Amino acid sequence: MTDYSPDTLILEIADFDVNVLTGIYSEETQLPQPLRFTIRIEMLAADHYAPDTPLSASKNYMDLKHAASTALPQGVHFTLIEGVADHVIETLFLQDRRITRVCVKIIKLAIAENGESIGITLTRTRQ
Repeated sequence: MTDYSPDTLILEIADFDVNVLTGIYSEETQLPQPLRFTIRIEMLAADHYAPDTPLSASKNYMDLKHAASTALPQGVHFTLIEGVADHVIETLFLQDRRITRVCVKIIKLAIAENGESIGITLTRTRQ
């Protein structure tokens, strides 16, 4: 008998900018800040993807964008961008049981002084 692992499909959106209420300093708490998201999900793959395979066999990329934009609660201030990443991850896990792992990278664009990328990456595997 041969042991095998099911195939994994990885979907990603990169460098997606969204304004989000976040921050701990007084100048950050009044207006939304620009955040740059890269979201990567791993999910169980179909056995095969033929030319006519329907979208339901995969995941719509727009769902990843939705989790980092319109799915964020309006008017809610996230003290830490870690909380933003956590919300994105939980939204994606709720959307689709086939998702096994989510990685969210967030860069705070407003605090860069010399073009550097300052931010966090949060990765969670479904339990």
